[in-house]
Amino acid sequence: MKRITIIFCLFIALLMQFSCKQSTIIDTGFKDQIKFSILDYIVANPNEYSSFLRILEVADLDKTLSAYNPGGKTGGVGYTLFLPTNTAVDNFVKASGKYASLDDMLKDVAYVSALARFHVLNQSIISNDFPFGAFSQPTLSNDYLNVTFDVRPDTTYYKINNQGNVIKANIKLSNGYIQVIGTMLSPITQNSYNWLKSASGFSIFCTAMDKTGLDKIINVDMKLPNQTLGQFTMLVEPDSIYQKRGINSFDDLALSVSPGRTDYLSNSNPLNTFIFYHVVTQSLFLDKLSTNQPQNYSTMANVPLYINGLTAGLDITINKGREIFYNANKTDSTDFVGILYDQSNVSTQSGAIHFVNQVMNPVLALQKEVWDEFWDENFVGPYRNVAASATYLLEDHTLLNHVTWSGAELTYIKSIDPTVTAWSQDWFQIDGDFIITYNVPSLVQGKYDVSIQADAFSLNNAVIEVSIDGVKIGGLVDLTKSGNATYPFYEFQLGSVFFTKYAGHAIQVKSMIPGMFKWDFVHFKPSTN
Repeated sequence: MKRITIIFCLFIALLMQFSCKQSTIIDTGFKDQIKFSILDYIVANPNEYSSFLRILEVADLDKTLSAYNPGGKTGGVGYTLFLPTNTAVDNFVKASGKYASLDDMLKDVAYVSALARFHVLNQSIISNDFPFGAFSQPTLSNDYLNVTFDVRPDTTYYKINNQGNVIKANIKLSNGYIQVIGTMLSPITQNSYNWLKSASGFSIFCTAMDKTGLDKIINVDMKLPNQTLGQFTMLVEPDSIYQKRGINSFDDLALSVSPGRTDYLSNSNPLNTFIFYHVVTQSLFLDKLSTNQPQNYSTMANVPLYINGLTAGLDITINKGREIFYNANKTDSTDFVGILYDQSNVSTQSGAIHFVNQVMNPVLALQKEVWDEFWDENFVGPYRNVAASATYLLEDHTLLNHVTWSGAELTYIKSIDPTVTAWSQDWFQIDGDFIITYNVPSLVQGKYDVSIQADAFSLNNAVIEVSIDGVKIGGLVDLTKSGNATYPFYEFQLGSVFFTKYAGHAIQVKSMIPGMFKWDFVHFKPSTN
């Protein structure tokens, strides 16, 4: 069975083979079911859930689960409780090695409070809508749970955080859903570095992290209020993958990657680049990697990593076509690094950890055609899904991370008018004598043809000048006459630019004649000239 079957074919299996088990909303048996809350259901079933009820009471969370969710976001105002059975709680206490009994554990109020909140998702969600990756909203302990699948001969279960199988799904109550789990969830207390250090089978990579200084960067408590490291994704070779290539120790790896050099802390050292290349500077679970457009992802090595989750064979491919990997007998080969799906989607404080099936060497990335339309602005994301036209005045400059402006007010506009020809039916708008700058994500070095798209069918529009990294590109752009009534948004070809290294770039637009500027996107196309 292809590895990717675990991701895609299981969705079909889930729907065709056991959707009745894990997708049907369960009738609780109450005549007035709609009036019963999550707490009411637990109280009414003491033989199954009395142990977790005691945990909720000590955590002062029982009253919360008897009410509606005032802070619920995606999925409505409800909660989703991953509810362990009494047996699951008993097994959890026995395996803790710290508590002699449930009564003993309940004395540790701080721990029990965090434990209880870890089981409550801040959204109401049915199993049909579970992602293959992290839920979009955190738990009440502000952690992110993820979903994988546990494949058995006779059935398949949703598995939460690689720990608890959902054994009874979609018990609908007045304030959300209960998903019953057969194993209690352990709170996420480790960052990615400590998870790898404490797990077996990763000694070569872990030693390399220490030797190259990556440990000093990523071994931080992500929950401390003063830490500045953002979440990230690690792509790691287990020891068994190195061993298939004759690499049985850190010394073997160093000799293979960085022969003759031992200055592993230097960012010019090949081993340093190799290890930092395994850290993508954003947290991406497999559901995101499998649906995102092919793209170069920034790494801590400042060398981009090319990942395609939309390939015809359904595999997530890394650096496809850049290197050939032969099997031990030289009878078969592949031209990409793949994902070990069964082990991946590990959730830590730091983000996701995935495991790869080949030694992932840094390779020269290829240029890609890129349309930057402000998707990297976190502020914009939620409003793109609003099912109504709206205008948002951006009075607080700190709301945007990559766009700065001066001289006039900036608004973000979302339209649901089907006749609007702006991409994604949204744009940034500024009116007056202005300067606006967009710091676009990193691009692979090389020559690009550059264009911008903006509304160009109004006498109230501005005449603008565009520069990239402080250097003017193209002539004056008159936004008053290039569009038409049917297609007012027009793509202006500005010229070509050559980037000498993989880096982000600042695109600045300045009004030469004041007026309106509706900015849709900036387009970088690898130049053929």
